[in-house]
Amino acid sequence: MLPIVAAVLAVAVANRQPVALALDPFVATGHPGPQIVAPLYLILLICVMVGVFIGGVATWIEQGKHRRAARRAVAEARRLTAESARLSYRPATEKRKPL
Repeated sequence: MLPIVAAVLAVAVANRQPVALALDPFVATGHPGPQIVAPLYLILLICVMVGVFIGGVATWIEQGKHRRAARRAVAEARRLTAESARLSYRPATEKRKPL
């Protein structure tokens, strides 16, 4: 983690000057439209954090089918274990019927 922190700090120190981030790409030249003025490193860090969040949500959604299958498998295993226990503990007086 130390090299990553050092790289982030180096980028933050080198890019402290404010930049304007235009929010409307279809604005005519000469009229700035809505924009955000912030240091470049802050804009970059926010973009990285949003990307990590979106990637995490997408991964969580994609893995939903695997979590669902695992829950079903656990429920089936519990049901089969209970059925096996029920069938193996018959009273000795009861005659077993042939299959």
